[in-house]
Amino acid sequence: MHELRMKYKGKKMAPAFNAFHTFLFTPNDTTHGGTHVKAADDLKRTMNTVIMALIPVLLFSMFNAGYQHYAAINGFPSNFSVMEHFITWENFWVGITEVLPLVVVSYGVGLIVEFIFAVIKGHEVEEGYLVTGMLVPLIVPVDTPLWMLAVAVVFGVVIGKEVFGGTGMNILNPALTIRAFLFFAYPTWMSGDKVWVHEAVDRAGGPDAISGETILGYLAQNKGGEMSYSVSDMFFGFIPGSVGETSAFLILLGGIFLIYSKIASWRIMVSAVIGSLVMGLIFNQVVEMGWITETSKFYGLMSFEFWKHLIVGGLAFGIVYMATDPVTGSQTNRGKWFYGFFIGFISVMIRVFNPAYPEGVFLAILLMNVFAPTIDHYVLRGNVKKRLKRLKDATIFPKDSDSKEAELKAETV
Repeated sequence: MHELRMKYKGKKMAPAFNAFHTFLFTPNDTTHGGTHVKAADDLKRTMNTVIMALIPVLLFSMFNAGYQHYAAINGFPSNFSVMEHFITWENFWVGITEVLPLVVVSYGVGLIVEFIFAVIKGHEVEEGYLVTGMLVPLIVPVDTPLWMLAVAVVFGVVIGKEVFGGTGMNILNPALTIRAFLFFAYPTWMSGDKVWVHEAVDRAGGPDAISGETILGYLAQNKGGEMSYSVSDMFFGFIPGSVGETSAFLILLGGIFLIYSKIASWRIMVSAVIGSLVMGLIFNQVVEMGWITETSKFYGLMSFEFWKHLIVGGLAFGIVYMATDPVTGSQTNRGKWFYGFFIGFISVMIRVFNPAYPEGVFLAILLMNVFAPTIDHYVLRGNVKKRLKRLKDATIFPKDSDSKEAELKAETV
């Protein structure tokens, strides 16, 4: 009996032990039989590839956090060089002290929840949270309180993934579920209506916030006048916003890398871009036709040039890194076109019609996560109907059996 007890001692914690033991290594279980398809990629390699695509965005966000901090406090002369004031140790240090704790809390809390569920259910710890843990700190404002982020991560992992059965079984993107929880539970922290200022300034007796907004916040309030940000500032990311959403340039490079590595679907990306451009163009036409005047609360975002929607806010980040999630997105090639198009279309629509919080990409993706199975269902039904029709045409001959068409069909059968 003692030997039997020793044999099973610690078996309960085996999933946690194996997760640490195999971290960044290939799994011990390999196929030895007659497998039909063999490939070098597995879940761990796939997740690590996405993380590699996110690393440049993370590093840029650290510089941008410090840059926005000093720009809000001191300002810069009109003839200054962005790169001269951007890539500095002071900016990077501010970014490390503010962004790195978000990453640590995201991974720490999320993996603890994953380990708890693995031990309780007795299954191996899955690598799905490796990407979610990196996405979460990049889609929240830099001044999000750590306790607030921890609560949201627990909610997102438990409700967004574990209750459905874990990695590969969830119907909603876990990172966006966390973002949605923050949006509805703590909306004042997600509004983007003020420029962030580093805590050190607060402790030194300086202002705790400086009047100003993100670009979308400015347009949503329809203040009029010219913005101080150029198109190049918007494209390269020298603007305020959530941690990782500002640099459309680096996000574009990340998207190209994911397409090249065949991790993400180019169909979803392209169709989402088309959908956002179509919706933005429709709003621009409405303004040009005079249906919306400058006194309307929707005028600021409706008159915003349609293509600029892609280089401000979180639209580009959501399209590249979250709409392409292979678990929660559409699975059929034709379905991906519809899935992506409606994500872009609805994202811009929510931006315009929700001036209290002018960002809609995460809501649009979550909505289409729910409809993705329906889209695939109708695509598959359409394919089945086409094949049945071809089969019927091939097996039922016309009355004129001597015709060449009938002979060709007979040869086909």
